Amino acid sequence: MQATILLVDDEPHILELCQMYLTTEGFTTVIAQDGEEALAKLAETAPDLMVLDLMMPRMDGWEVCRRVRQNSNIPIIMLTARDDDVDKIVGLELGADDYLTKPFNPRELVARVRAVLRRVGAYAPLEEQAEPPLQMGSLRLDPGRREVSVGDRPVQLRSKEFDLLHYLMRHPGLVLSREKLLEQVWGFDFYGETRTVDVHVAHLRKELRESDVRIETVWGVGYKLVGPDNR
Repeated sequence: MQATILLVDDEPHILELCQMYLTTEGFTTVIAQDGEEALAKLAETAPDLMVLDLMMPRMDGWEVCRRVRQNSNIPIIMLTARDDDVDKIVGLELGADDYLTKPFNPRELVARVRAVLRRVGAYAPLEEQAEPPLQMGSLRLDPGRREVSVGDRPVQLRSKEFDLLHYLMRHPGLVLSREKLLEQVWGFDFYGETRTVDVHVAHLRKELRESDVRIETVWGVGYKLVGPDNR
């Protein structure tokens, strides 16, 4: 499946390099050189994933991400010039799915793009797409359609929140450590920053507050998903 990638950066040489590597790997690319242009291109082209630089003129990456997340679940890989955990955590809290620190190897960018697209289902194998819906109390998750509902009410989740809930629903009642969740849901080494999981669990709890399913904290270990049938 060919995916379209929106590249957003104010440095032309970085755009050119990323575009060359992604195009060689079969992706279609769209470019924007500032935040306002990025929002316009997002509306015009409906890309499958956005690669978003943080430091840009007119509108920075933080604000772009905040605005995008008001009405879109498009996967976002953030680019940051600082190897700073604060930048990474804030980016994840705003809804980014992954990050890369500049300077980076463009081959690593391609690998991250493929990994994120696989996690959101764009490159999922057919047998994975055909996985039947999961039901737990009033909570229903459809992996193929990437849809979640509580009773008759649809629930809008960010891509990583969906992946986290999917993994929890596949292991109901089991205590899962933060490290295990990072490994299975994020699929990359996040330098031991387990707060990533806590941030996403907090968002999930807000979205599922009307359901009869709860994400319980097991202090010092991690989390478990509890429904009416396994309390």
